[in-house]
Amino acid sequence: MLTNNYYRMQIHFKTLGCRLNEAEIESWAKKFQEKGHYLTSDPKYADLLVINTCAVTQEAVKKSRQIIRRVRRNNPMAKLVISGCYSTLNKENINELTGIDLVIDNKEKDELVDISLRKLNLDVIPRSSIEPGEISIFKRGRNRAFIKIQDGCRHRCTFCIVTIARGNERSRTTNEITDEINKYHKQGIQEVVLTGVHVGGYGDDIDSNLYKLIKTILNNTSIPRIRLASIEPWDLHENFLSLFSNKRLMPHMHLPLQSGSDSVLKRMARRCKTIDFKKIVSDARSQIDNFNITTDIIVGFPGETNDEWDESLKFIQEIGFSHIHIFTYSARKGTKASTFTNQIETLTKKERSKELHKLTELMRKKILSNEIGKKYSVLWESKDKNNDWTGYTENYNKVILNNSKKDLGNKISKIKIIGISSDFNHCIAELV
Repeated sequence: MLTNNYYRMQIHFKTLGCRLNEAEIESWAKKFQEKGHYLTSDPKYADLLVINTCAVTQEAVKKSRQIIRRVRRNNPMAKLVISGCYSTLNKENINELTGIDLVIDNKEKDELVDISLRKLNLDVIPRSSIEPGEISIFKRGRNRAFIKIQDGCRHRCTFCIVTIARGNERSRTTNEITDEINKYHKQGIQEVVLTGVHVGGYGDDIDSNLYKLIKTILNNTSIPRIRLASIEPWDLHENFLSLFSNKRLMPHMHLPLQSGSDSVLKRMARRCKTIDFKKIVSDARSQIDNFNITTDIIVGFPGETNDEWDESLKFIQEIGFSHIHIFTYSARKGTKASTFTNQIETLTKKERSKELHKLTELMRKKILSNEIGKKYSVLWESKDKNNDWTGYTENYNKVILNNSKKDLGNKISKIKIIGISSDFNHCIAELV
């Protein structure tokens, strides 16, 4: 659309991978809107396509390449901007793909909007000169905001490529974070998720820490619900669990275990033994009502013997998780583990993955069954054609309210769990 010789673009975003990528997309969307541009959910109508790629696994790399090719094929006239871990780590490969107008390194991600507008010669008009628009999160069909609190990681787990792609740790100031949360809350957002590459390492570079940050957020904001993205178990402050006495901090943590065998954890260069992990879980569950823990597990790490795998399964079952992100190990060039000689055969990894998926389903069935009869608050996020509303409890269990014609979108309601689905994927609720 042309107005006063300025071009107001339709912009479409694609992202893969972690919540940090999602937080960055939201930040870019907001900045583009402030510059006077629009967002579109349909890539076919976009003037500018922005893709935030991922490289955490070989499968993520494959998907990144597929998405780049697909959006270019479906909309050859749009400008195409690529960023993220895949494009940062694989500069030669990314240059082999045709039709990319601009590649922005992870180091320049915070300036992606200005760099794109400048290098692609896209003029803008001030946000104040156009009609107010729906904020980026609602425009993209979201209800919770992902808040980037830091980037980078100082640790070097032997399997991880992300710390290499993201570089050294860099924390945002407390004021920047609280101001962003308050802005989102003012615009109608009810829930934020604090995210980063190394969330638990927040503040080490600015004489602060995650405990202090959350205390400040609780004191200086009034947003109803605050969540935490993945936190390494060894990063928890000794008084960290006391923060959950404030009911605005949701009783759920994603604590990456990666393996239930100490010998495998040592080869991974993990900083938390199983005995330490078990104590954290025990303390959390004893101190905080209905506390929910989810985790990550890598299947088939180099050198993982049958005994180590059995040891891992036993420990996973002993802890009990409502959900596990299961990653089949794939060697990533540039990581130490990729140089290990005792790689596990593909068939063995597939068999172990199936075994863990089965165990995860059994654990989830048990945990969700224990929720029946309990009362929670749910933030409703979406409704399907059958008027079934979907949302999440405080402890991050998915809930569906069947055939409700009430307008519950982005509202928080009191509910009672009355059952679980046949596939053990979610709880069924009724309004209280």
